[in-house]
Amino acid sequence: MQPRRPFLSPIRFFFPLAICAIATSANLADDAASFDWSSQQIAKLPASEKAIHLFNGVDLSNWEGQIGKYFSVEKGAIVGRNTKDDGPKASTYLVTQQKYRNFRLIFEGRLVTSDMHSGIALWGKTVEKQGDPFSYQGHLVMFPSGYGFYDLYGRNMIYNDKDQVAKKAGKQHDWNRMEILAIGDRIRFVINGTLAADWTDPKPETCQAGPIGLQLHQNKVAQEVQFRGLILTTDPEDRVITATTTK
Repeated sequence: MQPRRPFLSPIRFFFPLAICAIATSANLADDAASFDWSSQQIAKLPASEKAIHLFNGVDLSNWEGQIGKYFSVEKGAIVGRNTKDDGPKASTYLVTQQKYRNFRLIFEGRLVTSDMHSGIALWGKTVEKQGDPFSYQGHLVMFPSGYGFYDLYGRNMIYNDKDQVAKKAGKQHDWNRMEILAIGDRIRFVINGTLAADWTDPKPETCQAGPIGLQLHQNKVAQEVQFRGLILTTDPEDRVITATTTK
């Protein structure tokens, strides 16, 4: 006579699998929520503003720069990267084909490799430096290693994060959620919910329409920076929408 096998309820197998599936779904939901942060801010836009997606999440249509050499798209993000042996001799930029003057830009940025800052260039033009036709002359909103505003090939540092407001709010090697509001001669910068800078240029004649540029800094070491989201509106209302605290 065969010994009777103990009855194993399917519930014993299903229950842990169900818990695992729920946990996995929750993690994926969290990742998706983080990934879509920029798009989620569209609901906060004033009724007068229409969202423009500068980046389609798939390719670099409507962008110009050292595509293939330094810039590419990976997992829904724009990646700027160089190795130790092929670092740009002058900071290089991936730039929009369209020029912008008064705008709101909502995006996420992450410094993955190295501790050299990156940034968003605006109110300027591409210039050739060290044989690279995609360097930039204009304003630069810097993050995350060194915060502040820089006048590229001009006055150099024009606004310094001397009270470390941006640095305290920022994350060195993780995604930072940011908003730039550029109207007239005034730039406001929000990082992770903190209004970290509100600065007016004393030389408004330097604030001209230009392409928006994503910076890969001049370097002699391996570096990588990533951008995603990149939601833009033109002629925005005169208030930031992602700040929960002020400096």
